[in-house]
Amino acid sequence: MRITRLYTGSDNESHFEEIEIDLDDAGEIGQLSKQIKATGIIFRRTGPDYDYDWHNAPRRQYIIMLDGAVDVETGDGTARRFSTGDILLAEDTTGRGHKSKAVNNEPRTSVFVTLD
Repeated sequence: MRITRLYTGSDNESHFEEIEIDLDDAGEIGQLSKQIKATGIIFRRTGPDYDYDWHNAPRRQYIIMLDGAVDVETGDGTARRFSTGDILLAEDTTGRGHKSKAVNNEPRTSVFVTLD
């Protein structure tokens, strides 16, 4: 399973990379990853006018998009759109951070799974 990681590089800017979550055969129930320890879960809804300038992730966390979409721009100038079903591992807790903005003037619902 591929997900996107958002991290701070040695240049103090945020960057994207694709990472693979390994899934093992679990028989009749399908494929499962290894357990990942988490510290909490946060449910979030952002409004259609959401436009958040440069900021860091407050902690390491998975962001699972339930509906709607968000455009995320990294410090190196790369922009990506994340929408329903996408998973982002946000780890850019230092450096300049990233920008995020609502898409098509629509609200977004997501779940944050905190890791520290």
